[in-house]
Amino acid sequence: MSDVIDNKADHRFELEVEGHLATEHYKLDGDVITFEHTDVPKELGGKGVGSKLVQGALDQVRAAGLKLIPQCPFVKAWIEKHPEYADLVKS
Repeated sequence: MSDVIDNKADHRFELEVEGHLATEHYKLDGDVITFEHTDVPKELGGKGVGSKLVQGALDQVRAAGLKLIPQCPFVKAWIEKHPEYADLVKS
């Protein structure tokens, strides 16, 4: 599996797996990033690709010193299962 990349031009994090592209769409406002939608192709379903994408994106959010608004239900649920990332959520 390849690493998650931040496609700033398209406002999305991307993870290519087996020739398919999983994406995490976001909008950035100052130092706050809102994760709007996670898209994992059906061919990659059930393989943990969404989790790898979200974790890789959140690691980059942390490294950039941003705060997160998890508008996407998948991201919100993932953070609830991984409380070590809860500090990124904007209060």
